[in-house]
Amino acid sequence: MAKNLQIVGLRIGRETYGIPIALVREIVRVPSITAVPNAREYVEGVINLRGKIISVVDLRKRFGEIKVENNKKNRIVVVEFEGRTVGLVVNSASEVLKLSASEIAPPSSVFIDGEVDYVTGVATLGERLIVLLDLGKVLKSGDPRHVDETVSPVAAI
Repeated sequence: MAKNLQIVGLRIGRETYGIPIALVREIVRVPSITAVPNAREYVEGVINLRGKIISVVDLRKRFGEIKVENNKKNRIVVVEFEGRTVGLVVNSASEVLKLSASEIAPPSSVFIDGEVDYVTGVATLGERLIVLLDLGKVLKSGDPRHVDETVSPVAAI
């Protein structure tokens, strides 16, 4: 693992998740989202971001939040990975955190059992724990347990 890692902190419910800052293109307010027929419940639809059509996934629903409340603090974190651009709806996203290798523990066996294998580590900052995510696994999965099809080619239209 790199000596220092910069991540963007994403709030989902009461928890903070982290993704590498290198994947984040921008963070925007939630605009009007156009629904896509027959999409999974956590795929909100698509947005037009300055002329580019982007798929939008609600990470709150993706991670099983029972009560998803929309408010003015909600944001879409626009990420780019594997040649695709995707928007992630989160409760809030504003922190950029610098982590050293000593602050990051590898995922325990709890996270490697196949059901949550998208966790790459857990960072400790004071009393806070930040779950580090592998966006490739989170976004490709129809269910976080099955790597296949969440990010559809609609983003490439």
